[in-house]
Amino acid sequence: MQSDIRIKSMEVYVENLIARTPLKFGAVVMDECPFCQVKATVENKGGKAAEGWGGIFLSDVWAWPVPELSHEDKVAAMEEVTRRYAALAAEYPDFAHPIDIFFDLEKDLARINEQVCAERNLDPAQPFLGALVCASPVDAALHDAFGNVNGIDSYCGYGPDFMGDLSKYLGPEFAGKYAQDYIRPAYLPEIPIFHLVGGLDKLTRAEKEETDPDDGRPVSLDEWIAQDGVYCLKVKLRGNDLEWDVERMLAVHRVGRQELPKMGITQLHLTADTNEQCDSPEYIIEMLHNIREQSTDCFDSILYIEQPTERDLAASRHDMRQLSELKPVLVDESLTDLDSFDLAMELGWSGVALKTCKGHSTDMVMAAKARELGIPYALQDLTNPSLALIHSVGMAARLYTIMGVEANSRQFFPDATTPAEQRVHGGIFTVRRGVADTSSLRGTGLGYQMDRLLAE
Repeated sequence: MQSDIRIKSMEVYVENLIARTPLKFGAVVMDECPFCQVKATVENKGGKAAEGWGGIFLSDVWAWPVPELSHEDKVAAMEEVTRRYAALAAEYPDFAHPIDIFFDLEKDLARINEQVCAERNLDPAQPFLGALVCASPVDAALHDAFGNVNGIDSYCGYGPDFMGDLSKYLGPEFAGKYAQDYIRPAYLPEIPIFHLVGGLDKLTRAEKEETDPDDGRPVSLDEWIAQDGVYCLKVKLRGNDLEWDVERMLAVHRVGRQELPKMGITQLHLTADTNEQCDSPEYIIEMLHNIREQSTDCFDSILYIEQPTERDLAASRHDMRQLSELKPVLVDESLTDLDSFDLAMELGWSGVALKTCKGHSTDMVMAAKARELGIPYALQDLTNPSLALIHSVGMAARLYTIMGVEANSRQFFPDATTPAEQRVHGGIFTVRRGVADTSSLRGTGLGYQMDRLLAE
């Protein structure tokens, strides 16, 4: 197709960012992380050229959480995988659609990841989930460039005028069906924001200490609610301390119910995430029963449970059906390809958690499959800052997520937002009454308005 692109060059930029406050999830604490941005220059068959951008945290603590290896060694390897994958993509010889390029290079990505880990004697090697994180800013940059070079909103480039149907990836039942059929034709004007309640976060002003930041921003959950009106709260749990987890959910619910009515907000939605720390789904089943016994309102407020058990679905083959009958349970860290999607459905998971850090291309295909199957899906965060947050919020505003999108960099990495980003996309970086305003997402590509960002 005339809109197909060929990659002319790739540029990778990495900057280490320090967290305002530590973020605890699962068994790890994130207090710094390298932020990677990629610029892709492409041309289409008509001879036009344009640039595109993508960004993501190279988060080893989420994608590669092994204590045997140092944070420094892991992030250095992730940066190397990113650079080699970008170089490989730049050598892709054909004109093609970004989704086709991503899936054509999927095996090469795995190979690059294995090579880098072997060369550096890193054991255990980075899982493929981490390799996807490394590839994701490259993939996002290509989708942005694809829209820019063709003068279109990138999300309008997933129909028959721009690409083949989904049968190539999802089988003959998707013949004549396109990714564009499963997404919104335009951005939602506003979208609910999930606020993260980390394992170390203070819930009330009374818990604050002298060592907490004194920069004019909220610290405790009640202060965040008072400022931003957030009514969707994602709660990080321990997964191995039932009494603490039950009380944490109840306490977060209490704070929400106390503070939100002061702003005239009646909604309150909770999700729970143990980041794979549970030995079995029975732990969460017991937790939910205990919560319901103590507060039916808290129980009813829970939208879904996220990835309670280990990421290797085939290791224990936990049956999620009993848990799914209580609350939807979404697969996240385990979801790295279409085979893992199918296995999760076989094991009784309710739905899937998409993330831009797993690849824009993968998200478009998996969102189509989930909607065709009628199963719920969420779009979640990697504490995405800066350009990565604009991308993630924009994607959520084009998909049919359970509710909104997670966006917690404003809590943990607020200084990553540039003055230009704040001026151009203030409605995304400043939450009001619990929602982000997406009216700044316009123009070609992924809606970054990069010409304005760079000019300012």
